[in-house]
Amino acid sequence: MSFKENLLNKIEINKIAKKVLHSIGQIGSNRKIDKSAMKSLMEKSPYKFQKARDIEFFVKKNDAGKNKILVLDNELALYNTTVDDMAMRKSPTVKEMLYFRNAIKILNDKDVVVSKREDSLETIHHECVDMIDLTFNKADIENIEKEGIASLESGYMEGVIESLDLFVELLKYSPPPKEFKITHQLIRGALSKGRADEVMFGPILIYSKAHNTLKLINYLIGSYDKGKIELFKQITAGQTAASLEGKEVFEFLREAIVNPLPSLKKN
Repeated sequence: MSFKENLLNKIEINKIAKKVLHSIGQIGSNRKIDKSAMKSLMEKSPYKFQKARDIEFFVKKNDAGKNKILVLDNELALYNTTVDDMAMRKSPTVKEMLYFRNAIKILNDKDVVVSKREDSLETIHHECVDMIDLTFNKADIENIEKEGIASLESGYMEGVIESLDLFVELLKYSPPPKEFKITHQLIRGALSKGRADEVMFGPILIYSKAHNTLKLINYLIGSYDKGKIELFKQITAGQTAASLEGKEVFEFLREAIVNPLPSLKKN
């Protein structure tokens, strides 16, 4: 697979993992984990799906005779044991429960459970990403830039967003803080901390889906700076010029990866 395909796969994995995370409620709550999303994530992992008794689970074999086993239920328990042992603990028969040693195992699984819930999800998420080859060269980045520019110039919104998503992932840009959220605008940027817990945002990408316009603000704006936030809104509305616009934004993103510059300062 190409670098672009691999990076898109990583972005998809991140989205699925985030969806599962949002479905995990407090311990003891009635919220159910999104099993469908978790199953989709596991299908991108090195684990293989199996069923035993009434249990759905995924297994990754190792050389020690035991297996890493992720049980697909609301606990998302990750075991380090054999399939038979896990099945006995999760769904014991009456005969199995009659044996004292089995009863102890059924009542206490701390000796074989590695993690549960969010911790198990994080482990699986990392294992999925670790399988992807994310090495790239300058030509790979230039191709993403060219596709983004071509999509912007032809008005192909999905292509613009895909190219932006790829750059956002590579540059570790984030969704905007609440002070910078604007309806019908795709806004992404670099987040950092200022003084007294102020959130600093910048550089800032602004893509209007309605008007197919792409802008970039190439300086930091603090979440407490009402004047600069108002300026940001004026730039977004097209009332004030941005630092860069159009294809120059994609050129900036390419350079930010190929020839990264020092950190920005507050303007």
